[in-house]
Amino acid sequence: MEPIRDKGMVQDIGDYLREQSERNYILFLFGIYSGLRISDILKLRVRDVRGKNRIVLTEKKTGKERKFPLNKDLRISLAKYVMPMKDYEYLFRSRQGCNSPISRQQAWNILRNAGRHFGLDAIGTHTLRKTFGYHMYQKTHDIVMIQHILNHATQEYTMRYIGITRDVMDDAMNSLSYR
Repeated sequence: MEPIRDKGMVQDIGDYLREQSERNYILFLFGIYSGLRISDILKLRVRDVRGKNRIVLTEKKTGKERKFPLNKDLRISLAKYVMPMKDYEYLFRSRQGCNSPISRQQAWNILRNAGRHFGLDAIGTHTLRKTFGYHMYQKTHDIVMIQHILNHATQEYTMRYIGITRDVMDDAMNSLSYR
């Protein structure tokens, strides 16, 4: 899976998902603004975000506590989205069953279909986290901060993970000239 490098494409995919459903749009926004793994996003309930400026959760994969602010744009969209919902409901509720979140597979299908609509094949649930990291790096150029946010062991891994290593190598090879 690759990050979505083009900001216009990020906006286009967001608009496309919003046309499908508000839930799918908010799922996309949550991923690209938080950098959370899909397993942590899907377990969130309305009470975890309603009226909050910060989120505190225990990451499923690492077992570590993660505290982070909710981005202003995400917070505004979330406030509208959760308004009619009950606190106990899952944020990304499945249409199947009583009160259960969508599955990882369903989240993958949603994102995969949106990517294919725009001719992108290397899109999946990890794309959201990678897109967050990629654009955060483009804004800050602080790989150490991004490494800590994403809970990676090394800076080198983070660079590869968010696609920066590939970009740097591609740029270097494309700039080679013998003239």
